Amino acid sequence: VQLVESGGGLVQPGGSLRLSCVASGFTFSSYVMSWYRQAPGKERELVAVITNVGGSTNYADSVKGRFTISRENAKNMVYLQMNSLKPEDTAVYYCKAMRPRSMYIYWGQGTQVTVSS
Repeated sequence: VQLVESGGGLVQPGGSLRLSCVASGFTFSSYVMSWYRQAPGKERELVAVITNVGGSTNYADSVKGRFTISRENAKNMVYLQMNSLKPEDTAVYYCKAMRPRSMYIYWGQGTQVTVSS
């Protein structure tokens, strides 16, 4: 089982980034996918989630209207489009897979996003 994030980097305030997460080793379409982030000295927090059936989405209040989560089951991919980035969005972003009604949870290794001028 593997989740590999990519797309992080340094961006100026107001800029955009698109994070990607590719999954392998499990039935991707059966898993709820989400993005979390953890800033230095803070707890890891949920950013966005997308269900495995129907593709319903939900977002943290701090990113609503700026971030969009999506998935491509045929490619075992989940994305996080981040627009209008702010310095407070600086964090390590993690991809998480969770199978509903089970104990199967997987995490990626994270990708750093830094928003700074």
